[in-house]
Amino acid sequence: MRLLYSKITLLLLFMGFASCTSNNTEVKPEIKATKHVILIGSDGFGAYAFNKKSKLPHLRKLMSEGSYTLKARAVLPSSSAVNWASMIMGSGPELHGYTEWGSKTPELPSRFIGTDSIYPSIFSLIDTQMPTAKKGVAYTWEGIGYLFEKSLVDFNYNGKSDAETLEKVLSFITTEKPVFTFIHFDEPDITGHDIGHDTSEYYTAIEKVDSLVGIIIASLKHENMLEDSVIIFSSDHGGLEKGHGGKTLLEVEIPWIIYGHNIPANGQLDKSIVTYDTAATIAHILNLEIPGFWRGKTAIDLNNKLQTLNND
Repeated sequence: MRLLYSKITLLLLFMGFASCTSNNTEVKPEIKATKHVILIGSDGFGAYAFNKKSKLPHLRKLMSEGSYTLKARAVLPSSSAVNWASMIMGSGPELHGYTEWGSKTPELPSRFIGTDSIYPSIFSLIDTQMPTAKKGVAYTWEGIGYLFEKSLVDFNYNGKSDAETLEKVLSFITTEKPVFTFIHFDEPDITGHDIGHDTSEYYTAIEKVDSLVGIIIASLKHENMLEDSVIIFSSDHGGLEKGHGGKTLLEVEIPWIIYGHNIPANGQLDKSIVTYDTAATIAHILNLEIPGFWRGKTAIDLNNKLQTLNND
């Protein structure tokens, strides 16, 4: 009897240990890497545009199901080339050297020189650390073409209109399944300059941009890419009357929205975000090492998200 009792006790102890081991394994599900990041930039889209005058269903959906701030800031001067360069180069003009609205080359010598003789952008990081990954750029404003390493991208398209730009880039995205794509829309900047910011025509223009964002979302969903994708939406600057470049919040405050795979649905963020944090955030999402000469930092802590998933 004593021998039988000992065997039963050992069996129960073994079963308990196996159960604990199994439970520990179950609470640590595998977290899949993000496969696609799409950065959508809308020229002249001020944060103030998110008010009761605007109908922006697709952007507001990304905001409600992801994370965002309407108090992100452009770098100064609050104009185009300066800020588009900062957005994808992870640093401000004092380091990348593009200092004017239409800069084609740095007016200030870049602190570091990389591929194509420009300050290293997110494309350079991806090319170095994910050498087989596809990446592309599509833009309506030709000035974007001076701000990235053309030799490193698999797709480079300058459209005549936002609709054409989107049509061509969606073909690239759905066919090549790139890891990173930067899409630039020229509205509502054109309308802001021609007619004025905070006008009925301006809000019609931003609603058109919202519809283009909706097409991107629908296309990713149709191609079964949405669940593996992260979408970031932002702008280079806002505007005042028919201009920009100044130091008012109407010109400097920009929207910053992030949504998608592994992105926590935090809603409104209370942290300070500058446009050059966008590149660092993309690098963080793709698990890339951020260079020490960049000044941007990630706006989203994915480690907290992964920890939450592991604890569920």
